[in-house]
Amino acid sequence: MQEQDFHYTRARDLLARAEELVSADTVQAAVRNVAEVLNSRFDSDSTGEFPLVLGVMGGAVVFTGHLLPQLRFPLEFDYIHVTRYGDQDRGGEVVWKVIPRQNVAGRTIIVVDDILDEGETLAHVKQRLLDMGAAEVILAVFADKDLGKQKPVQADIVGLTIPNQFVVGFGMDAHGYWRNLPGLWVIKEEDKQVEDAPPV
Repeated sequence: MQEQDFHYTRARDLLARAEELVSADTVQAAVRNVAEVLNSRFDSDSTGEFPLVLGVMGGAVVFTGHLLPQLRFPLEFDYIHVTRYGDQDRGGEVVWKVIPRQNVAGRTIIVVDDILDEGETLAHVKQRLLDMGAAEVILAVFADKDLGKQKPVQADIVGLTIPNQFVVGFGMDAHGYWRNLPGLWVIKEEDKQVEDAPPV
């Protein structure tokens, strides 16, 4: 139980020192806005489009779960899982742990992710799907982090823009903690450091 006690205490302390950035109500309004943009494009029998929605695991699971019930058009859903190895700040190899099980060739693909940060991973995901034959790839992100510089890819649909700070909640985590928060909270700089659990 020693390691569990360590993580429980660290998670509680981390949140106690955090500052709320976005309320739960604002989060839900952002999700509704993303849904309405998608509905305005796809909720029409005249287009006959049948898009494939791909959630990016694991951060997008909360956003995806709130978004899907608000979409009023026929769709298929699947998920992808990609991991970056190497220096997260300077890039690194993108490895696909789970690729789409459905054939993406000729399809309109809606990629749903929690946050557009540096953008390297989503840029790779978009290009890979296009290389697999997707007719169109739409990037829908819950949050776009304002880094004050050009990113390698731009989101097509953004729920909200957040400052360049380390946030947790609504799918985003720190050290694996607090993806389950209904709003967004800014983590203190000192809490970004990884501290190993004590030996069992």
